Amino acid sequence: MHDDLTFHDEIEAYCGRLSHAPGEVAQLHVSTKHSQVDVVVERWGAERETVWSADGIAATFTPPPDDADSVGCRWPVTVEIPIDDGWRSGFHLVTITALNGTPGRNVALACLVVTADRANRASALLVLATNTWNAYNPWGGRSLYTGGNQVSFRRPFARGMLCRPEVDRDDRKSRPTRWGEEPDVNGDRFQEYRTAHGYPAAIGSSGWFSHERRFVEWAEAAGYRFDTCISTDLHDDPSIADGYDLIIDVGHDEYWSARQRATIEAHVRRGGNLASMSGNTSFWQVRIEDGHEPGGVPGDVRGDVRGDVMVCHKYSAHDTDPVVVGGEPEQMTGMWADPVVGLPEWSLLGAGSRWGLYSRFGQATPRGSGAFTVYRHDHWLLAGTDLRYGDLLGAAHGVVGYETVGRPIDFDDYQLPIARPIDGAEGSAEIVAFTPASNIGVGEYPASISALSDQGDIEFIASRMFGEVTDDTLARCRYGNSVMMVNRPYEPGGGEVVVIGTTDWVFGLADDPVVSRVTANILDRYVRR
Repeated sequence: MHDDLTFHDEIEAYCGRLSHAPGEVAQLHVSTKHSQVDVVVERWGAERETVWSADGIAATFTPPPDDADSVGCRWPVTVEIPIDDGWRSGFHLVTITALNGTPGRNVALACLVVTADRANRASALLVLATNTWNAYNPWGGRSLYTGGNQVSFRRPFARGMLCRPEVDRDDRKSRPTRWGEEPDVNGDRFQEYRTAHGYPAAIGSSGWFSHERRFVEWAEAAGYRFDTCISTDLHDDPSIADGYDLIIDVGHDEYWSARQRATIEAHVRRGGNLASMSGNTSFWQVRIEDGHEPGGVPGDVRGDVRGDVMVCHKYSAHDTDPVVVGGEPEQMTGMWADPVVGLPEWSLLGAGSRWGLYSRFGQATPRGSGAFTVYRHDHWLLAGTDLRYGDLLGAAHGVVGYETVGRPIDFDDYQLPIARPIDGAEGSAEIVAFTPASNIGVGEYPASISALSDQGDIEFIASRMFGEVTDDTLARCRYGNSVMMVNRPYEPGGGEVVVIGTTDWVFGLADDPVVSRVTANILDRYVRR
């Protein structure tokens, strides 16, 4: 199942690079059979503000190459967009309209991110999870979920990933239930919605519109100032994190490169802080490489194909990733927690998807509350909420789902949760709230998604963590939680890592005052307004 909607519309487009500093020039690549296009660039914050436009630009049609998904499109430049020094850091939506095209099918969307002028930085840096967007993007053929192990940044994003009409619940994989409803265990409502509108399954998992957009709209409207970058900025330039008090990731930040991770770890080690309001965070290691044939040798560049590509062999990495037998097994693009790599995500976060990956998704807690259950009601995270022990946080909007991170939990003499010591996690951790989450396997996924036919996540994790799949190892990997906690991994002297371990936290920001207050408590602790 490719889930490929390439050229569903009459026009497609992408920016040659996703990230630019003020003063640089962005290159826009467009392919359409219509001869002219209009282009509008909008900064998308609390509101959408037009920062640049051009009309009647000549355009040409270039078909996508067979390897567009893995190596990139290599289309000619249609127009260059000068990024004025006055542009504020943030996400910018690029709307390209084909003149005389069919209404409803004549618009393409691309994006670019403007980083901060180093002389005028805010105190917080939001990292857009563009590695994860790329992993889920099926444009041009395959994503990392439909048979690929290498995907290119130099191609369009699939329909709906950057912008689409707002709907209540039908575009969510962990669709909240209302009184008297049965949960959408098989994802039927999600599947009906996305196929009726020509969207890929990716819209339920990643992309600006689903996750980061919600945080940015809420935070800027509330008066918070922060700068923006993308995943690979942390990989390309570790100094991009210098001077920030807080790094923020939200939604679904699943795919991290080694250099990206090292940049964030160095930030926390020197006293900076991390707010991770994300699920399945830093689960897979990826390599960022120059474009080459899929399965080729890193550095084997094909002429004009020097675009960024992302490599991740995932479930088969220990067998198929060439670095395993090439003398650099720690670079294997599998789980960070895999013994071959040996650097589990919980060494930074204090939590990981080994102890809870899914919530209200298929047979993973299908009738769960969709909320965190409060335990430490007097913690600073919950200040001003009036929540008490046992209360639910975020139930109305189902903020816990669909992917999570958890931590093994014990209880003290007062029946309050404490973080169980685990190999690879140093420092101290305070658990404030949690709710059950689960790993699942073959036959337990929603029918609406493409799942592995021979094994699922629980079988895979058990085999890699314990070396064998038995009833006991499966049970050890099945049960877990989505956790809300504060971790201090590098004591003494290091900063704090706040974990709200769910992809869907941001869905409560718009009109759940308690979710908003908890998020404000995090930002107010670390961010200068």
